[in-house]
Parts: sequence; structure tokens; C-alpha cells
Amino acid sequence: MKNTLKKIAFIGFLFCFQISYSQYKYEREHRILKSQFPALAIATIDENVVNFKRIKFYKETDSTKVSYEAKLKKDKLWYSIEFNEEGMLEDIEVLIEPTDVPNDTYAKITDYLNNNFTKYKIKRLQQQYPSNKEQVKDIFKNAFQNLILSSNNYEIMVVGKKDEGYLDYEILFDANGNFKKIRTSLPPNYDHVLY
Repeated sequence: MKNTLKKIAFIGFLFCFQISYSQYKYEREHRILKSQFPALAIATIDENVVNFKRIKFYKETDSTKVSYEAKLKKDKLWYSIEFNEEGMLEDIEVLIEPTDVPNDTYAKITDYLNNNFTKYKIKRLQQQYPSNKEQVKDIFKNAFQNLILSSNNYEIMVVGKKDEGYLDYEILFDANGNFKKIRTSLPPNYDHVLY
């Protein structure tokens, strides 16, 4: 009987550990050469993006997947184009300001932040054009025209204070400002800093 209770307690502990473990975003982003970027992704960018500046390529290692990201500047806006390991488009994100978000949507987002954090600071706000069933050309066209669509998402990086102190959070909202998901981010990787 005692042995069975110990096993159940141990399994319960492992289950709780796994739930708390899965809420963290173990993401590391490393700059890579163009030759290390998926060929299909390069072809997609070459086909759909013209007149851009300062393109940089990154490999993003997450706790669940590996993805590739091209960051560039076009028409005075910063874009992040994310691809999966095979080079298929996942989403396009545009760095925006709070004034670029519709008032009702931004009010719902700030209500969520005020209700869930004692203090917070928005570090980055991005409008996200996810790759759904639309044609790749349409997604690029919509993103580069910076259209506000019902399929858009808003991704916010926040430093927020809760009972346990300050942490970095990545929060996703839909086009209407409804909460979709939250992940706790680890601090940036400073392995490149030499002491």
C-alpha cells in the first residue's frame, strides 16, 4: 500500500513538473549565413520581396522545434519572416507601435495586462500575419501593405511583475484583442560575452 502511494505521488510530481516545464519558452536565436538557411525559404523571399535593406538570417532553437527567421527592413518597417525546418512559411511579423493597433483591440490587450500583472512594460509589439490556407503571395502582399485583417494576431513581449517577481512573457492576442496564449521567456543568451 505504501509503495503504491509513493508511486502515485512520484507520478503526480512528474506530471506537475512537466506542466510547469512546458510553459517556458527555451528559445535561442543564432545568426547564421545565408548558405545555412533553407533553400526553399531563400527562393520564397527572392520571389516575394523586393527593395529591402539589411537582411539577416537566424536559426531559432525552441524547446519544441527549430525554425528559421529572416529579418529585414522594407519601406521603413522591420519585418521578421519565419519558416519551418523544411523552408515553408510560418508567419510574417511587422514591428509596430501601440498607435498602429485599433483602439478597441488595444484597450482589450491593456485590460488583460492590467488584470494579470501588478506592473508591466511592453518591450516589443508585432503584428503577425500567420500562414493559414492563404497563398504565400497573398500573405506577403498583406504584410507589406500592413493591412489590418481579421486573421492577424498581435504578439507582445512584456516584462511583467507577478507575485514571484519580474519575468519576460510572450503573449499572443487575436485581431480583436482576445487572449490566445502566453509563454514565459528565458532571459537572452549571453554566451557571446567574454569576461
